[in-house]
Amino acid sequence: MKVAHIPFQETGFFSKTIVDYLEKKKSILPFYNNFPDIPGFYSQIEEKQATFRLQTRLVLSAALKSQYQHFKVSEKTQDNIEILKKQNSFTVTTGHQLNLFTGPLYFLYKIISTINLCEELSLKFPEQNFIPIYWMASEDHDFEEINFFNFDGKKVAWNRKDGGAVGRFSTNGLENVFKVFAKHLGHSKNAEFIKKLFSEAYLKHQNLADATRYIANELFSDSGLVIIDGDDVKLKQLLTPILKDELENQTSFKAVSKTIKNLKKDYKIQVNPRELNLFYLGDHFRERIILENGIYKVNNSEISFSKSEILKAVDENPEAFSPNVIMRPLYQEVVLPNICYVGGGGEIAYWLELKDYFKKVAIPFPVLLLRNSVQLLSEKQQKKLNNLTISHQELFLNQHDLLAKKIIENTDIEIDFDKKINFLKKQFSELKEVAKKTDVSFLGAVNAQEIKQIKGLENLQKRMLRAEKRKQKALVKRITELQNELLPNQSLEERQLNFSNYYLTYGPLFIRALKGALKPLQLEFTIVEL
Repeated sequence: MKVAHIPFQETGFFSKTIVDYLEKKKSILPFYNNFPDIPGFYSQIEEKQATFRLQTRLVLSAALKSQYQHFKVSEKTQDNIEILKKQNSFTVTTGHQLNLFTGPLYFLYKIISTINLCEELSLKFPEQNFIPIYWMASEDHDFEEINFFNFDGKKVAWNRKDGGAVGRFSTNGLENVFKVFAKHLGHSKNAEFIKKLFSEAYLKHQNLADATRYIANELFSDSGLVIIDGDDVKLKQLLTPILKDELENQTSFKAVSKTIKNLKKDYKIQVNPRELNLFYLGDHFRERIILENGIYKVNNSEISFSKSEILKAVDENPEAFSPNVIMRPLYQEVVLPNICYVGGGGEIAYWLELKDYFKKVAIPFPVLLLRNSVQLLSEKQQKKLNNLTISHQELFLNQHDLLAKKIIENTDIEIDFDKKINFLKKQFSELKEVAKKTDVSFLGAVNAQEIKQIKGLENLQKRMLRAEKRKQKALVKRITELQNELLPNQSLEERQLNFSNYYLTYGPLFIRALKGALKPLQLEFTIVEL
């Protein structure tokens, strides 16, 4: 295995928000607390330790033991659940939807980043305990986002009636999905493991949350991963003061709206808050709570509450109240002794909207860490890159730009149009200065001529490239096929492929290789040659 790194910025797949965050730009400093480096973690540990109550730890540990009671649990995970009771124990958390069979590859990258960060922090802070957490987004109801995964160029999908929190969905019907998937796997040792993992998860567990817990536990329990389901009455009881505050005062809407007003001056807003950022959760539905003329109505239903009725319902039935994307991060930080959230670019972007809200309700805002992103290469693919003289940085260029660059490098024609265009711009710049000193009305004609001549050169450049593409069609074909193979749909493969594509070839070595390669605090994009 060979590992290389390039800056996230050089891939072109990360937003201005994330690039500025990684570079600690002044414009983004007000929107986060401590940066993901060792001094930042030192401050975060102190802050969380001072505010997190022992009673919450005891409730958390008890809830986790209950959630795991029907699962085979590794000794390391059992120890971590018990260790959570100690005041010197802290969590590092990642969250993810309950995608069918883990969904895209980055499910693994999130969890391995979280595990590796805990191990690194344990070396830096030996007097503390650090526990990796996977928070299952079991209350989400966007079934169309999670009901499929891609394997070997094919979409493996679960078609069923939608409705309610996905974690509660029955796994009935997944035996048909298994039959279709299994046909594509063959009968190798690795194929048999994948079949068993799928069938044990979905054919022997009653709901999607339990099935997902089984898979994550099988893949990562040896690393002590603790999996938590927020759809739990004991944990929701810890949130009741926040729920009541939201219903009475709409605190999240007011605080986040204020932050957005400042954030949007420089950055794209990821999510916008609603007046109430809560859903009402039933067995087969999850609908928004809407406040109208003092009455709390559950959207698309006949359910409604007066103010006193809904506050009473929070006390008597807290599990019926489900935080949305704005409030879910706070729920996590209320129930966990958490110091860091590990997420993708989109997640980090919406967390940056929440700092003022956390401050308003007196909950420490965690360190935000961009998860590891990975480009996997086989030895054969790396050889092809070498033969085509494509660097790791160049691999991520827009395909048109990559082809243009390589065609020009490979041509016998010694003409650099970019140099000619820059030279032309310099000449016209001098001419504009002359125009300003003689006759300003002449300036418009100079500008028009500049545009015309530059456009002419650009058109000649395009014609030359088209001609060279035809001449070098074999090279164009090789580059196009390789980049399409590595970046399917001109996107990072981690967003497209399922882990089974690689596990089928490499088996357990695949996850061990990732674990050895990912360095979460290095804050760079990782390239792994398997």
